[in-house]
Amino acid sequence: MSGRKLLNKPLDFVDEALEGLELAHPGLVRWNRTPSFVRRAELAGPSKVALASGGGSGHEPLHSGFVGTGMLDAAVPGAVFASPTTEQIIAATRAVAHDAGAILVVKNYTGDVLNFEIAEETLADDGLRVGHILVDDDLATDGDDDGPGRRGTAAVIAVHKACGAAAERGASHEEVLAIGRGVVARSRTMAFALTGCTQPDQMQPSFELADHEVEMGVGIHGERGRGRVPFATADDLVDSVVGPIVEAVGLTRGDEVLAITNGLGSTHPLELHIAHRAVVHQLAARGIRVVRSLVGPYVTALDMAGCSITLTKADDRFLDLWDAPVRTPAVTW
Repeated sequence: MSGRKLLNKPLDFVDEALEGLELAHPGLVRWNRTPSFVRRAELAGPSKVALASGGGSGHEPLHSGFVGTGMLDAAVPGAVFASPTTEQIIAATRAVAHDAGAILVVKNYTGDVLNFEIAEETLADDGLRVGHILVDDDLATDGDDDGPGRRGTAAVIAVHKACGAAAERGASHEEVLAIGRGVVARSRTMAFALTGCTQPDQMQPSFELADHEVEMGVGIHGERGRGRVPFATADDLVDSVVGPIVEAVGLTRGDEVLAITNGLGSTHPLELHIAHRAVVHQLAARGIRVVRSLVGPYVTALDMAGCSITLTKADDRFLDLWDAPVRTPAVTW
């Protein structure tokens, strides 16, 4: 049986966690109770383009953990695996946006896209300069012509970081939009799971696997993958996702990449670093060099065991933005 979690009441799960985030990082973030959103403790000046993002809770530290200098100005958390409301998005954006306008970073899920689009239209009608970046990097849902398209997953970290650095330096609204959309175009992600995840009010996981099975191509809301493969070594499992990502991004010998080896919630750091080792070695065998890395649980699916691999084709401009100073609860350098 699964389902035991550190909580008081399931209905208070997200709010109590946001209060804890604020108490843990009072110099970085503030939690607005009604409607619920997280913003920087010290707001940026009026000449800076504001960045806001959000989505369902359960993916922490995404998105609230990326609020701070060099990344997001505001994050809008919904209930677990549920989109934030339009009211939340509008209130959060208004709280942080000034003369330079705002950009909304949206992962490609139907509820998120709908609510962020309505918020964007409302804010524009009120006279705010606003645009959006749609993150759709999940290779497992590529080619779904009848559906919403590729899901948005861990490439959102690279978007937040590059756009946040550019906005911090005073880049224009058009420049920040172009940077973010360029990062999305050069990024793909694929994930596999060793266990499903369990909602705070449930006792059973979203799916169950036999000991010899791995779910390939899972989503970050506990969605089943596009197939099951036999359990194998870390090297073999990583290779099964690295090859398709290399092909999808169009990487060739001599290219340089950012590699994000992301834990889905309950994968130990030892396992993640073994997986990352495999990523680096397998890319090197193809003549592709990992020049920047991020390893850890950054876009999670509650307590799912497994990992996702994200590759972003890098150039000098992107690396300069990635290396720029950042200070948030989850990412600091």
